[in-house]
Amino acid sequence: MAEKRDRKTERQGGIEGIFRGVGDLMEKLGELAEKGENLSKTGEIQFGEKDKGLKGLYGFSVKMGLGGKDIKVEPFGNIRRDKNSGETVVEEIREPIVDVFEEEDHTLVVAEMPGISADDVSIDVKDDVLTISAEKRGDKKYRKEVFLPKAYPREKMVVSCNNGILEIRCVM
Repeated sequence: MAEKRDRKTERQGGIEGIFRGVGDLMEKLGELAEKGENLSKTGEIQFGEKDKGLKGLYGFSVKMGLGGKDIKVEPFGNIRRDKNSGETVVEEIREPIVDVFEEEDHTLVVAEMPGISADDVSIDVKDDVLTISAEKRGDKKYRKEVFLPKAYPREKMVVSCNNGILEIRCVM
């Protein structure tokens, strides 16, 4: 009986070790990107049965301004480091990759949310903060707060979604 418990503890430590390693990797890559390196990474960790097991998604997007200025590292996925405990955890809600484009007559927000359709998406706006939420039959959940360059009224936002690519066109 004690041998079975030791194996279970050993397996759990292994999974936690992997998540801790991924969290450390993400942190180190973020530090490198801040030093001016161009980096990009995405991946998936699957444990247990494909439909019922634990699934961790991770990645980051490095964005640079013109001339290599204004470097921004934006993580996405559902693997995060808990700020209080320092532990790496897998969250149920994923954070999608989001890009904001300022055009002459509008602002375009593009979010990548695989498996999501327009009916699954809800958006809320308060001042210059846009909150995007989506859920597909409890299987895939996404949430992201996006800072807009200025405040837009909700009624001036046109939302479309095609093959998991959400576009929100904000006009004045």
